[in-house]
Amino acid sequence: MALHTTSAAESAAPTTRERILTEALDLFAQSGYGGASMRELARRVGIRESSLYNHFTGKAAILEAIVSEHGPASSASRLEEPRYKQLARQPAAFCRQFALDLVEQWSDPREHQFQKVITAERNRVPGIRAKFADHFYAREQSMMTDYFRGFALAGLVNTPDPRETARLFAAGLIYIRLEHYVMGAAPSPRQKVIEAIDRYLAFFLSLIGAGEDTDKKRKPKGETRGKAAPD
Repeated sequence: MALHTTSAAESAAPTTRERILTEALDLFAQSGYGGASMRELARRVGIRESSLYNHFTGKAAILEAIVSEHGPASSASRLEEPRYKQLARQPAAFCRQFALDLVEQWSDPREHQFQKVITAERNRVPGIRAKFADHFYAREQSMMTDYFRGFALAGLVNTPDPRETARLFAAGLIYIRLEHYVMGAAPSPRQKVIEAIDRYLAFFLSLIGAGEDTDKKRKPKGETRGKAAPD
């Protein structure tokens, strides 16, 4: 009897749910949430319209899933990955990795589609605004605060308020995004964006008393460079 083996290509192929979300994001960006139909979505995915409901209860559920898995949600998910946890005592390396991952995210066409959709729909679809705020303001900012609190308690940065330090870090990156990806007629060349990131990181890290050399040093136990204030 012949044995069936799964090839790497088969295992890497997107699932039906993933294909639905990919096509839905494209459709919502093109036609708007209100103008997109489940029939057209099913046609794009290549399945029966009724089969969509095996994966999602309706169009609103699809939009909620898109919000949960794109944009700020993907940034928050990255912070839970082992590669970030390994940087829990390396503030400069952590900040640079986070910024570079954002550049990759900003350069992804799907991110542009997501921002177009969420900007147009977050005030029109019940629950979407709250879900978006939860992923962006609550989950991501809470996790960023935890990282900066850890840096402060380990004596690796100088800050009286980890939460505000995390917000300041995010604010500078948001401004770079606006300048190089949103406000201009076309996105800036990648090298120009990286140069802007490097300038900002140099400033921010100096502001909190961190740097590449800080990541290589460890203060004696009990000695701290900054006291973290409670939230």
